[in-house]
Amino acid sequence: MTNANALGAVQKKPLFDRTLIDALPVEHLCDLSIDLELGQVIPTPLGTRLTYVVKGGRFEGPRFRGEMLPGGGDWVSLGADGTSRMDVRATMRTHDGVLIRYESHGVLRFPGDGRQRLARGERVSFDESYVRPTPRFETSDERYAWLCGIVTVGYGEYGPGRIDHRMFSIL
Repeated sequence: MTNANALGAVQKKPLFDRTLIDALPVEHLCDLSIDLELGQVIPTPLGTRLTYVVKGGRFEGPRFRGEMLPGGGDWVSLGADGTSRMDVRATMRTHDGVLIRYESHGVLRFPGDGRQRLARGERVSFDESYVRPTPRFETSDERYAWLCGIVTVGYGEYGPGRIDHRMFSIL
């Protein structure tokens, strides 16, 4: 028996015992809007780096709401393939005063003229781009400790000086 036949025989058995689901069960976590300073564009031997400083913002969801504090940032790596890799770190403060560390990674792809449109003050919508953040949260406050143990994904839109993300927890 050849290696190809032996491999084929092994692959006939399904990898999963159950039928795969075709959609992830999710629950709306929050909508997040962050105001940003003008970006700093830094060409490097490893690609273009863009730094955006958080001016402020807000978030609102069914289980928590509050503001994004000034001073965080998004350190974006723009690859030669046109795909940006997000690296966001900021502080959230809930309506009742709890501080939450916010960290998000993810990918962003604009249409060919997307960055030029943003520079002209236009918005790049969800339908035209691929913005997929994957945030994580940290806090020791018992009221919001549940945030530390969830997987979160989102989608977003960019406008001049602002990002808007809709976040979901995967159930």
